[in-house]
Amino acid sequence: MDYSRFFSSDVPSFLRSPVREIFRKVDLSAIYSFAGGYPDAATFPIADIKRLSALVLEKYGAKALQYGATQGVTELREAISRRYGVPVENIQITTSSQQGIDVCSRILADPGDVVLVNEPTYLGALQSLRAYRADIQPLEGFRGFALKEELSVREAIEARGGFKRPKFCYVIPDFQNPSGQTMSLEQRQELVLMARELDFLIVEDSPYRELRYSGEEVPTIYSLAPERTLHLGSFSKIFAPGFRLGWIFGPPELLEQIYVCKQALDLCPPILDQYMAAEFMSSGALDANLEKSVRLYRSKRDLMLSLLEKYMPAGVSWTHPEGGLFLFLTLPEEIDTVALYDRALAAGVAYVAGSFFYRDGSHRNTMRLNFSFLDASRMEEGIKILANVIKL
Repeated sequence: MDYSRFFSSDVPSFLRSPVREIFRKVDLSAIYSFAGGYPDAATFPIADIKRLSALVLEKYGAKALQYGATQGVTELREAISRRYGVPVENIQITTSSQQGIDVCSRILADPGDVVLVNEPTYLGALQSLRAYRADIQPLEGFRGFALKEELSVREAIEARGGFKRPKFCYVIPDFQNPSGQTMSLEQRQELVLMARELDFLIVEDSPYRELRYSGEEVPTIYSLAPERTLHLGSFSKIFAPGFRLGWIFGPPELLEQIYVCKQALDLCPPILDQYMAAEFMSSGALDANLEKSVRLYRSKRDLMLSLLEKYMPAGVSWTHPEGGLFLFLTLPEEIDTVALYDRALAAGVAYVAGSFFYRDGSHRNTMRLNFSFLDASRMEEGIKILANVIKL
């Protein structure tokens, strides 16, 4: 039976994730995987989770297993408020940070609306924006990140052949996925000035911000422009991804529309998980676990950088992230990492081709490597195999 006539007009805009396809087809334990964005399971606070699950059920009883408020339980919002200095009324809990991206796209983007992104950018954001048929444009083409001329924002856009005001800009300013790079304070200030001049909003995705291993912390875009920024956070990298919890900071007027939208999506985030996250955060266990995670990931980042230096052939370069989970490789122009992938997988190593993080599928000589998931004892062999595949 042909089911195509039943599908909505949005379906052709859906973008299949190559990362999820890898996980669907491959046993990660059987290969050297640098492909996903998985945290190291050693960072999961299992002893705390056992303790907290009993504590929460004792403290809240059946309330922890009931439906709850769409905006999130008060205890978690208050814990987040204390930690980050944001008023409770400016906090919305989400069922994962990915839902935060999607719900922001859903309430802000009509088909054809211009949305700016850094390139490369997070694949999950591209999936969401394409699903709502946004006109995705590179932020670099609109102002100073790439432009050399001394032009105003409007002049720069008109020089490109016309002006259409962006609806919002999506960025990951800290340890970006996939590049691992961090926006400087000057770049953040420049983006805020651009947003105010052209009157668009900023969606600041910040799941890796607390995973800093070197360098100095940079203020959030939200702290620079709270009136026009939706700041997304996540428990997936600082607690455990299985809880599927995140949050949004933003103006109450924007959060109100997200609140209404979420009622149609999931009614409320998972209640038991929220109470456990609130206790984890308030008890000091989060800070203790974060210190352990940062120490582990710093050593794994440093190890991968040293192995790339040791084994990669001439002509290959890579980013040097100050934090997060990823770094980005650029290979000689003649090497197509999409075409190379099957050979790499047959050799027992996985990565994600960098072209998937570009709106037009360009830059096929790039790849993203994750350094958090694979055990450190297996990393050298995996990098050695990858380097040999690239050399062939």
